[in-house]
Amino acid sequence: MDLLLVLKAVVLGIVEGLTEFLPISSTGHLIIVGDLINFNGDSAKVFEIVIQLGAILGVAWDYRARLTRTLTHIREKTEQRFVLNLFVAFLPAAILGFLLHGHIKTYLFNSFSVALALIVGGIAILIIERLPLKVRTNDVDSLGALAAFKIGLAQTFSLFPGVSRAGATIMGGLLAGLSRTAATEFSFFLAIPVMVAATGYELFSNLHALKASELGVLAVGFVMSFISAVIVVKMFLRYVSRHDFSVFAWYRIVFGLIVLFYAW
Repeated sequence: MDLLLVLKAVVLGIVEGLTEFLPISSTGHLIIVGDLINFNGDSAKVFEIVIQLGAILGVAWDYRARLTRTLTHIREKTEQRFVLNLFVAFLPAAILGFLLHGHIKTYLFNSFSVALALIVGGIAILIIERLPLKVRTNDVDSLGALAAFKIGLAQTFSLFPGVSRAGATIMGGLLAGLSRTAATEFSFFLAIPVMVAATGYELFSNLHALKASELGVLAVGFVMSFISAVIVVKMFLRYVSRHDFSVFAWYRIVFGLIVLFYAW
């Protein structure tokens, strides 16, 4: 196995796991880091899909108790409402993503678009953080269908590479009246069906590029993404219980400016 390729897999796996559930855009980071370490092409596309699956498994592992409870107590109203809310929040981005997928891939997956989205998204977070928002929902079990739909609408902005799915859903949650912790947790849960659907579609579309000789590298990236996601989810939830999201907004703006300079 090529040692340099393994090192690239380690780096990108960690980047995916660290950034997928933070409001800083994993897609943007993967595009930029992939360019910097010269990891592109069809093999890179399949690799990114696989490490996203690792990140999904990471958040599922962190919330395995809640997910198990939902599956085993699905007849209870609380769990039915929880699943319904996830479905309602999932639909808007799923429909738009299906309709616009080709155009997004063709025209928006580039460093300039990502940089612009990072900067605009950072400014949006700073503005939202300064709004006099009222908290009406303190946990995901108290979430209503209308609030879930609003979060789903907010998630559609993340179809633009660089916006950040986590950033869009968390900010949407705050605007819908959720506490920071509740908005973050719902974003984690919503990531599971959204990312499973997206990565499943991508994997099916790129099966032709999957090579047996690269399975070892894919496994390395998958494991690193899983481990880093497990760590980040726990740490991020502790962080947002005591702090706002301004630090991530400023990071996005600075990183976006760096990417703009890099693209230029």
